Amino acid sequence: MKRLLPLALFNIFCVLSGTFLFAQTDSLVIPLWKNGAPGFENKKNDPEEAKDYWIKNINNPTITVYFPPAEIANGTAVLICPGGGFRLLVFKAEGVDPAKFLNKLGITAIILKYRLPREPNSPYSLVKQPPEDAYRAMRLVRSHYKDWKIDTSRLGMLGFSAGGEVVDAIAFSSGKGITQAADPIDRLDGRPDFIMQIYPGPLNIPDSVSKDAPPAFLLAANDDACCSMTVVSLLEKYRQAKVSVEAHILAHGDHGFNMGYRSSLLSVKSWPQLMANWLTDNKWITPPATEKK
Repeated sequence: MKRLLPLALFNIFCVLSGTFLFAQTDSLVIPLWKNGAPGFENKKNDPEEAKDYWIKNINNPTITVYFPPAEIANGTAVLICPGGGFRLLVFKAEGVDPAKFLNKLGITAIILKYRLPREPNSPYSLVKQPPEDAYRAMRLVRSHYKDWKIDTSRLGMLGFSAGGEVVDAIAFSSGKGITQAADPIDRLDGRPDFIMQIYPGPLNIPDSVSKDAPPAFLLAANDDACCSMTVVSLLEKYRQAKVSVEAHILAHGDHGFNMGYRSSLLSVKSWPQLMANWLTDNKWITPPATEKK
């Protein structure tokens, strides 16, 4: 009975502090705002809908944090924005799966549950709430840099489809915090240090990329009628600005192949390794130790 006491006390602390344990033992859930989203505090306790691969009706946006094994943790962190057309979130295949992949690289992975403006009868705006949630999530992660052992100069974002549009909404703005904000979290930098975009949607593509834009990894399939041109467009803008970028156009794969785990195409199945290579080559993570011959 005495052994259970520390865990019980910890759970009480989590409830009081607004931090909730997730089903997995290696992750936790934190609301972006303790009292609910600004202007929509009355919707804080509205229940979410979840089935199979998706989650809907998100009114109390959160981050779900997955920690890498301590022995390989390298200080890099990535905020993941799943896709779903702003009608739902593909939480498992474009949230949990990439989080666990990044954990194997020593990266702290954080999944953002952002609000969905295209759900039926949604009160949210496409241009306001998803970027607001993303900025707040980035700042919330930065506020935990000490206890999560994160290097604040190596905080990136990974977006899939509509999640890529959320990334683009904040990656090409200054991201500077509000100096006089009552909440100290809102005073922190909300811009990513690097971005990784997997078949990103066409919204929020800037007219041009500034010379201080975050380095980018871009990937889509050529037969993706929705989003292959987004990658081509971003690539050209990055090259014009002479900012570091790597882009891959796969011959086949269409849209929504997630991490490639269910595909029969070798190029699609192996694309996550391309991302891992980019992260290593650009020193966002340290290369894995190699065995001596």
